[in-house]
Amino acid sequence: MARTIGALAVAGGNTAADHITTAQLALAQLPKKYRRGRQTLIRTDSAGGTHEFVAWLAKRGRWLSYSVGMTITDAIHQAALQVPPAARYDRETGHGRRETRSVRVLTVTGLGLDFPHVTQAVKIHRYRTDAKSGKTTRQTVHAITDMATHQASPQHLGQLARGHWGIESVHHVRDTTFAEDASQIRTGHGPANMATLRNLAVNTLRDAGHRSIAAGLRQASYQPFTHPLDLLGLT
Repeated sequence: MARTIGALAVAGGNTAADHITTAQLALAQLPKKYRRGRQTLIRTDSAGGTHEFVAWLAKRGRWLSYSVGMTITDAIHQAALQVPPAARYDRETGHGRRETRSVRVLTVTGLGLDFPHVTQAVKIHRYRTDAKSGKTTRQTVHAITDMATHQASPQHLGQLARGHWGIESVHHVRDTTFAEDASQIRTGHGPANMATLRNLAVNTLRDAGHRSIAAGLRQASYQPFTHPLDLLGLT
């Protein structure tokens, strides 16, 4: 399961240059033992799907792989229809909903997708049905990656997408459970420090097996002086 270990804002106008700067800052925070001689995956939503940013990621010697969201062109879509893609299907029930995901992966080498070293295109469908109302919502996401089939199967690419969504959901949890948007702490490093502490709480509760962060906080509140320390292994 994905964990948030840090957070950096993409400053400026969300341009390729802004993404490059943020990626550099994020990579600088990784311990050297996790970077030296190891390939590091950078994953972004469609805001990072620019030629300039992907070219920076793919530059020789950076030891980076990428998986970025993008809009699939009509030419690629038509070419994809001619090739049977590999597929993966997952179903899960929880949080008051049923969710089905399908991951379809196509090797795009030679199909004219003008991104450095791109080898696979990914199409992910998500269907969510609310257990109470029966309402179903649908979402389709496209991405490209330079990871080849032997490096990233449909299952692995689906897991990467779920990890990305898991990170994004942390913002929802911090707002709905911790009322972050209503916080009056706005000076200096205060907001960033509080976000780090909230991330720590979310990660700790998930590591303890709590699927509902609100329920985990309620359980911790029954023994406020000991249970949080137990969760952190500080007893």
